[in-house]
Amino acid sequence: MPKPVPTHLYAIRLARLTGRLALALAAITTLAFTFLAMIALTDGAASGLVAWSATLGTGVALAAWRSRQRPWPARLVPFVPVAVAAALTAAVCVPTVPTDRRTPSELPFVATQHWELETGSRVAVYHYPPAKTDARQPVPLVYLHGGPVRSISVQDHRFLRLLARQGHDVYAYEQAGGGRSDLLPMSQYTISRSVRDLAAFVDRLDRGRADVLGFSGGGVVLTRALADPHVAARLHRAIIAEPGPMDGPTARVTGHKGRPSARGLAPAPTGPRSTHVPRYAVAFGLMRLGLLSPETGLIGQAEGANAFTAADLGSDTASAYCARDADRIPVEDTAQNFSFSAAASLSIQQTVKDSPSIAPRLRHSRTPAMLMIAECSSQVRQWATAVLAAAPGIGRTQYMPGVGHHMWNGLADNNARAAAVITAYLQDRPAPLPDYPSREEIPAFLRDHE
Repeated sequence: MPKPVPTHLYAIRLARLTGRLALALAAITTLAFTFLAMIALTDGAASGLVAWSATLGTGVALAAWRSRQRPWPARLVPFVPVAVAAALTAAVCVPTVPTDRRTPSELPFVATQHWELETGSRVAVYHYPPAKTDARQPVPLVYLHGGPVRSISVQDHRFLRLLARQGHDVYAYEQAGGGRSDLLPMSQYTISRSVRDLAAFVDRLDRGRADVLGFSGGGVVLTRALADPHVAARLHRAIIAEPGPMDGPTARVTGHKGRPSARGLAPAPTGPRSTHVPRYAVAFGLMRLGLLSPETGLIGQAEGANAFTAADLGSDTASAYCARDADRIPVEDTAQNFSFSAAASLSIQQTVKDSPSIAPRLRHSRTPAMLMIAECSSQVRQWATAVLAAAPGIGRTQYMPGVGHHMWNGLADNNARAAAVITAYLQDRPAPLPDYPSREEIPAFLRDHE
């Protein structure tokens, strides 16, 4: 009978095996981090294949050096972690969605037009004619959506239809690169281009001056339009709703926000996420960290827009609603309509952050304007109050109780209340809500939200 193996020898063998596995995992992890570093250094060149090839070559060279004095077939052992790491990182180099532009399908309730603007942008346009009422407005109302560089949500389309039923002649367009609008070269996604597109759109309307409602990122475009006298001359009245930062100094402000939002309280969004796919998790993650440029060679602009889903927004959607609404956040969009270009959006936001203060130019603006601020806003309060302080044309401020950043959201009577505020201002009627905060009340307003 064979002699039993002593227990201590089993322990030694197990320790050796555990050590080898730990070394193999360490090698795989090191190669994976090397690959990510190379992706950042090469800006994802050739769909990540340059970084992958360099990492694989480095791994093979090191494995060959480690195996040079080992007997056959033990020489192959150092190459196993290299093969595993190569297989794992190769997934980052392979597209899983179409790389050509895939635009959302047509909406069933409104026709999509495409307008060529003088700037060279070709944008998707939606028109909601006014209802035949005594309150029919002669001045067209242009809607600038948030995002930037995304489709106009179905929720927003419902609100625009409500405005049209109240007599407004509503036009909306998806900003270049978003929704059904044509893409631009990545270098052309700038905040100044967005402002020029607005001016060109009003010119293309050929209806004289227009009223403009700018929400969130659209509010930034509208604020900067007010600071440009050539563009402001095309505007009849401006409504700035929940704006983002208007320039570099404002973007660097941190501090006060509104009442608690549903962020962290609402159920996680359902549906597929591109960030569960290694390729897009790496691409969007490194872009957000500033380690990949919007023009990265890892994924093209069209592929990135095709891959990004509504679920990828995560808690951003919940942050647009009050905490009390956490369990009843409505579906804002459909999978067939949703479209968002993260790279183009980051590019525009970066040009805002890099821009000097527009406050000196904004102080010369005399275009009549109204500011709308939500109670549960996730936006930094100073983003809105900076506009209020600098723009003398703002003659009315409406603090909207009971709503978050997305003020017209289909819950209760929120759409009707927002429409009433907008309509009263454009018809020069008394405001439904107190004019709050005034410029003099800004310090107290900010203290109330500490």
